[in-house]
Amino acid sequence: MNKKKGERSFVLPSQPRIVSSAAFVGRKEGEGPLGGSFDTVLKDDTLGLDSWEQAESRMLESAVRLSLAKLDKTPDDIDLFFGGDLLSQIISAGFAARELRAPFIGMYGACSTMAESLITAAMITDGGFSRVAVCGASSHFSSSEREFRYPLEMGTQSPPTAQRTVTGAGAVVVTAGDETVKKPVYSNIVMTGGTVGRVCDYGITDASNMGAAMAPAAASTICAHLEENGLVPEYYSRIITGDLGIFGSELLYELCRAKGWEIERVHDDCGVMIFSKEQKTVCGGSGCGCCASVLSAHILPELENGNYERVLFVATGALLSPLSSLQGESIPSIAHAAVLERRSV
Repeated sequence: MNKKKGERSFVLPSQPRIVSSAAFVGRKEGEGPLGGSFDTVLKDDTLGLDSWEQAESRMLESAVRLSLAKLDKTPDDIDLFFGGDLLSQIISAGFAARELRAPFIGMYGACSTMAESLITAAMITDGGFSRVAVCGASSHFSSSEREFRYPLEMGTQSPPTAQRTVTGAGAVVVTAGDETVKKPVYSNIVMTGGTVGRVCDYGITDASNMGAAMAPAAASTICAHLEENGLVPEYYSRIITGDLGIFGSELLYELCRAKGWEIERVHDDCGVMIFSKEQKTVCGGSGCGCCASVLSAHILPELENGNYERVLFVATGALLSPLSSLQGESIPSIAHAAVLERRSV
């Protein structure tokens, strides 16, 4: 059977299942509209450790362990752990994997990492190379600010297009379609396909305008997915992007409209959903942990409960580094899409 559709899309005949998830977030995220959905809201963003980087790694490790504990499983029971983050050499995921001691495949797609991990795990599972896998991603406001922008001690004012990096981590357990799971958290969620992103670059150089940098990639992937599968946007209950924020979402609508697609009516964005306007995060949230935590704590429960029937989860990432920005490089971006459906298993 040909599992490829068009140039970039694919189907998953075995329909790998999503059976559990867990999400950890910081205090500010816990004060937002989705605050009651997260498994754990941190009181101390260092977790009593020596650095924000250590805290971020511990969050990701804890999310993985909890997602498995809900199934009465441990890291010894999984075939593969797919994980990533924003920091140099994906140290949060790497150090978490050191403690989990599970077979590890490190992923880097910037803020698209959760969708990248999901579609990779689903493909490998559909191919018969894994029975139980965990996908995870994390970010931390303080560690990301230190690496990509300005020291927090400077108190730099955010420009109108800026987004706040989410302190959060999410983990999702993916199993083979016929894998026996005694006590699944989710009994009705399957992955049926997706679309792999292409790197887009519209010449944006402002590291405080991630929405503008990533919107072209989101539009490219969403439009390709609809075209290659012969679908209309309303086929999905929601098309949910990773973290374009308010400004990036507006650009997304314009870019899709230019290609003949009206998606605004069915679109949500994790970066918009996680914070309220009253929290004054300018254009909303961003970071690997943004869409990972919203997926784990909100989107999957909505699918399981029947409030959504079908979701196109499109996480977006800006593929820059501190060095590339200092050298005047523009910001390439990527977006990957995973199709999540509610089906009785």
